[in-house]
Amino acid sequence: MRRARLPGLLTTLCALTLAASPAAAADPEILGAYTDWTAYTFTENGNKVCYMASEPKKAEGKYDKRGDVFVLVTHRPADKTRDVVSVVAGYPYKAESEARMTIDGRDTSLFTHGERAWARDTATDRKLVESMKAGRQMVVKGSSERGTNTTDTYSLSGFTAAHEAITKACGL
Repeated sequence: MRRARLPGLLTTLCALTLAASPAAAADPEILGAYTDWTAYTFTENGNKVCYMASEPKKAEGKYDKRGDVFVLVTHRPADKTRDVVSVVAGYPYKAESEARMTIDGRDTSLFTHGERAWARDTATDRKLVESMKAGRQMVVKGSSERGTNTTDTYSLSGFTAAHEAITKACGL
């Protein structure tokens, strides 16, 4: 995928995520691009949300069609959540399956629902973010509802700077 498409894709994701809520959200504002990660902020129901995103450098799997793929780290101060790690796979995950996130050889299981995967708890989110800050590469593996296995490889270059930008923007 091309880096230039990421802001548009994330605007669409925000719109889809918020479509069920009665209050509209403003379009995301780019805080900055930091090597392979981009930092954003937007307002949802009057509350600031800050997030960062990256697309895989390499996507592998025997699939005919796949949607947009990226990893997000999100802060929602009004909800008292920070460092929420999520994966958008570009396909529906196999029911009751887990995705695997590996950062420089350290493996973590993520729960899946629809096209997304998340850490199981806040402590795991925090550990993942700390590993991403210290790491060089992240690999996410998953299986689609059709049984297709995928492996997406992400660069962690720029992660720390993007994380600092969203943390500052959300006043955390």
